[in-house]
Amino acid sequence: MYRIVEARIRAALREFLNRRGIQDIPVVTQRPPSVAMGEVATPMAFELAPRLRRAPRQIAQEIATELAAIPGVARVELAGAGYVNFLFDRAAFFAAAFSEAANPGGTLRADRALAREPKCVVEHTNINPNKAAHIGHLRNAALGDTFVRLLRRAGRRVEVQNYIDNTGVQVADVVVGFTHLENKSAAELRSLAAAPRFDFFCWDLYARVTQFFEEDQTRLALRGQTLAAIEEGHGAEAELAEIISVAIVRCHLRTMERLGVQYDVLPRESEILHLKFWDAAFQQLRERGAIHLASAGKNVGCWVMKLPERPPGPGQETQQFPKLQSNPPGAEPQETGDSDDDAKVIVRSNGTVTYVGKDIAYQLWKFGLLGRDFAYRRFYTYPNGHTVWTTTTDGGESGAPEFGHAADVYNVIDTRQAYLQKVVVAGLRALGFEQEAARSVHFSYDVVALSPRCAAEMGYTLAEEEMRKPYVEVSGRKGLGVKADDLLDELESAARAEVDARHAGAPEAERARIAHAIAIGALRYFLLKYTRTAIIAFDFRDALSFEGETGPYCQYAVVRARNIFRKMAEQRLHFSLEQLDDAAEDQASFKDFLKSGEGDDLWELALRAGSLDAQVATALSAQEPAFVAKYAFELAQAFNLFYHHHHILSEAHAAKRDFLLRLSRLVERQLVTALDLLGIEAPEKM
Repeated sequence: MYRIVEARIRAALREFLNRRGIQDIPVVTQRPPSVAMGEVATPMAFELAPRLRRAPRQIAQEIATELAAIPGVARVELAGAGYVNFLFDRAAFFAAAFSEAANPGGTLRADRALAREPKCVVEHTNINPNKAAHIGHLRNAALGDTFVRLLRRAGRRVEVQNYIDNTGVQVADVVVGFTHLENKSAAELRSLAAAPRFDFFCWDLYARVTQFFEEDQTRLALRGQTLAAIEEGHGAEAELAEIISVAIVRCHLRTMERLGVQYDVLPRESEILHLKFWDAAFQQLRERGAIHLASAGKNVGCWVMKLPERPPGPGQETQQFPKLQSNPPGAEPQETGDSDDDAKVIVRSNGTVTYVGKDIAYQLWKFGLLGRDFAYRRFYTYPNGHTVWTTTTDGGESGAPEFGHAADVYNVIDTRQAYLQKVVVAGLRALGFEQEAARSVHFSYDVVALSPRCAAEMGYTLAEEEMRKPYVEVSGRKGLGVKADDLLDELESAARAEVDARHAGAPEAERARIAHAIAIGALRYFLLKYTRTAIIAFDFRDALSFEGETGPYCQYAVVRARNIFRKMAEQRLHFSLEQLDDAAEDQASFKDFLKSGEGDDLWELALRAGSLDAQVATALSAQEPAFVAKYAFELAQAFNLFYHHHHILSEAHAAKRDFLLRLSRLVERQLVTALDLLGIEAPEKM
């Protein structure tokens, strides 16, 4: 409701400017420091003062006088040297917010209308299918999934993709492990892959293979041979890679399902190679002059793309894109400060395509610009009936949705891949796809590390200087990290101990559900409360805490509100939530309890509860899910303060008691919605 009234105010201010023929001054609104000064303010008079050559306060007076009545605004006042403050009609706001919370329009768009909306593609998770998922992958998935939920709340049509690099060097290394360390045949590997926690076995094997290579550098030739066989898709190595990658992807889906994360399609790199996606992209790049064959210098024999200069920052000289070294097939791309030219290798001199070359082809497909498509088959069906599809070369199945053809693409990838994402966008621009380049968004985030205490608790031996650092970097190759399922098991075990202690008489299945909801709430909130640019130093004790700014704290505020309703039903024979909801239009009584001054504390809680979609809009604009996490915590915190100040169940004044109940109902609904946007369930008990 706050967003609606603020939009009306901004429209009225824009009309004020239009009447004067002013188009180049933005309409800016903000929150005053206290509700006594109103709910929305504008400093626009200060921007207009130089143009109109008048004092800001005179202009502010003119704004306040000229504006027509704005629905939802009770009055307009001047403040300071030129601010215009807008004070809401509190009773009308509360009634509308209450009704809106009972019938949330953001998630109830008709399917037919939604199908006509431009599509957003959000690609996230993207775990190499060679071992178990770790804590860093959970941050990617939690961020991506929450952003998807926010987009859908705003009425956007979203397709969720999870790219599977099943032909990369990481899979090749595990194949080397099963071939040369475990001596497994394809039949033996299939049997092992069907066993529980096959991904855990591969986690340890991957670390062993790293040591195997370090002991004798000549063994790296095995990696190259295996990688080539996998990319060609023939032979024993390719068969083993397919068994491993399919089994590990199923493990990853089960892990992410525990977090409430689902996907629509799993595009696989093997199909990108076999369906010659790169050939189509290469033809476009070459025909449009976006790449050329280097005839001299260190890149001789390579197909390279000239990179544009970066626009200089204030006071800076023009900057060049950073460079990548040319790497042998299967090597990890490494950024370097080398600046002897401004070209990026797309195809190496030996004919192999770099990572970024394949990413350009994939990005073209996402926008429907490649001229080719995959075939699809069903890969997995979730308990709620939703199907995730995967790409295939065998003709596929009927009934697959149309994937790709996006209007906007968000790639959820950590900050270490920022350069490669810039090159992909540069590739689109070089092909003349300016609009698609502008709509290619790198939804970046920083890494998850371990606190030294956490690393020590897990049994890792750290040097003295490492113990003094704020965090310890994880390494999949060294096996240093927190497996996602281990973490989830630990969290559920701790939550279960609390639930069992408090609800020993509850059925086993109910206690398990509550413990799961608390554990996932704790983890997802921990991963989402930090801004994307922050490095998270994961610590078991911090994540498991049920106090302070945590998921369980927010969940408990919902449980507390529901306990009020339950106890009220026990006290009053005819009380019901339906009865409470039906009486929400009684604005006359609302005015008595929301009066300026004595009712400010109740009004502040109502205003905060009615500001959810304003926070969603801000989070989407900034691409920062942490804003919604902060909103949920602050609303829970405000409700707990309200709970201690107002004794609802013993309130003797019937009208006030009913109003306090309705305010609690509004908060409960908005908190449930906010937590759902974060992927967190609000349990009935805790």
